[in-house]
Amino acid sequence: MNRRRALQLLAALGTTGFVAGCGSDTDPQPTTNRSPIKIGMITPQAGGFKSIGDEITNGFQLFLDLHDKRLGGHPVELLTADEGDTAKTGKAAVDGLLKQGVLALTGVVNSAVMVGIRDTVEQARVPLIGSNASPSSLQSVFYIWRTSYVLDEAGRALGGYLRDQLPANGRVAIIMPENVGSPDVVRGFRQAFGASDPRIGDPVTYTNATATPGKTTYSADISKALAKKPTAVFCFFAGAAAVEFIKQLREKFSGPVYAPGFLTEGTVLENLKESALGIQTALNYSADLNNTSNRVFASAYRKKYQITPTTYAMASYDAAQVLDQAIQLAGGSPNPQQVNLALGKLGQIDSPRGIWQFNQPRTPQQKWYLREVQRDGQVMSNVLINELATLG
Repeated sequence: MNRRRALQLLAALGTTGFVAGCGSDTDPQPTTNRSPIKIGMITPQAGGFKSIGDEITNGFQLFLDLHDKRLGGHPVELLTADEGDTAKTGKAAVDGLLKQGVLALTGVVNSAVMVGIRDTVEQARVPLIGSNASPSSLQSVFYIWRTSYVLDEAGRALGGYLRDQLPANGRVAIIMPENVGSPDVVRGFRQAFGASDPRIGDPVTYTNATATPGKTTYSADISKALAKKPTAVFCFFAGAAAVEFIKQLREKFSGPVYAPGFLTEGTVLENLKESALGIQTALNYSADLNNTSNRVFASAYRKKYQITPTTYAMASYDAAQVLDQAIQLAGGSPNPQQVNLALGKLGQIDSPRGIWQFNQPRTPQQKWYLREVQRDGQVMSNVLINELATLG
């Protein structure tokens, strides 16, 4: 091909189209003939976090459905394992998937499980693209990436907002489960609100950390937190625990409630109904974000699963997306180490949440949004109010 003909083709197709159409000498084999790969999915398959695990599985599977069940041109066999609810059960899940020769891992809901499997993943040198659990204590990792958030960011996003919204004579009661993630949320909230601000001067009220609480699990702790007559409550719960906490809180407190978005995400709203009205949350995603990627994702998700997508599903969809790009970049016969190196070379990700990219700690630099639970016909919905901050 002479120079003039090449320039004509470039003008007609664009540089990207030309390269994609002609391939390159470095491609070991055409993408249509690439060998099958195995990806390991780690999620809770029972208990209070099962609904979150289902959303994570759904999001990853949707990406595969929309991309001919391939990642980086390779047909994918998605292997699943139950993370359970402890470091021990999480490690067993990882070990089982590694024995089956997975190219990469994804999922993980519980922060305690993520901390517990850290060394196993790092020593195996197999990349884990976590799509939910992301405690700030997870530092200096090389093979663990997260497409979700870092928990202190949820606190920071709301802390700055609530600092400006709360009246000068107001007071916030902070109620949290005694688990791995809560100190992160509290620290971020205090940093952004102002640690010395008397409006949040009371000690945090910590509650039982069970994922499957009973109908009175939180009652005594809620009464303790409300003893000083707060004007607002800041809390951090998810899944079945969120449902029970809000039900028990609303028996004693009708004022404003603020929280990271997990409090009202997914099946929680279906169970809470009117009790959730007016709750404001901060999250890295809202199903009504108006961008092309979200319109495609949300429409396909609703069509396939008959429900509105959550941040859990979105982050897992993005985990599949970054794996797709990294595996493609790694070439025709990638190994886990090559995929991990390729993840570090990815730039901006065009996501349903908006454009984001990995930062140095291997977590997203992304926008956070304010949402409010409002009535949408016969159902409750997290309605996008505005953008809070870009963090990460």
